[in-house]
Amino acid sequence: MELLMNKPLLLALACVVIAQLLKVPIQYMLTRKFDLSLLNSTGGMPSSHSAAVCALATAIAFEHGLGSSIFALAAMFAIIVMYDATHVRYEAGQHAASINDLYKQMTKLFDDLRMTTGETRDAAIRDDLKTLLGHKKSEVYAGCLTGIVMASSYYLFFQS
Repeated sequence: MELLMNKPLLLALACVVIAQLLKVPIQYMLTRKFDLSLLNSTGGMPSSHSAAVCALATAIAFEHGLGSSIFALAAMFAIIVMYDATHVRYEAGQHAASINDLYKQMTKLFDDLRMTTGETRDAAIRDDLKTLLGHKKSEVYAGCLTGIVMASSYYLFFQS
C-alpha cells in the first residue's frame, strides 16, 4: 500500500500525535493541573498544526530538495497554517471570550431585574463558546520546531 509508505505524510501525522501528547505534561508543568482533555483540543503548547505542516515541509525538503516546486508548496502551506493559528483563530478565541463574558453579565443583569420584580428565571442553558481556538506565537514556534526536529531527526538518523 503506497499511502502507508509516504514518509512525509506519516511524519506529519506522527507530529500531530506527539504534539497533542506533549500538551498534557507541558500544561501540568505550567499550571499544576492534569488535563487529559488537551489530548483532543485545539490551541495550547505546542501547536500540533504547526508541528504537522513543518514536519511535512521538512520531509519534502529532504526528499525533493529546497529548490523543488513541491517544497515551495509545502512551505507556503505551512506559513499560511501558522499565520492562521496565530492571527485568525487566536482572535476568534478572544472574541469568544468577550462574548462569553458579555453573556454572563447580561444573564446577571436580567436575573437582578427579575428579582426586583419577583419573576422566576426560566433561562435556556447555553454552553460557553470555545475560547481556545488559536495559538500564541510561542506555541506556533514550539510546534514548528517540534516538526522540524522530528522530521530532520528521522532523515538524519534513521533513514538509510
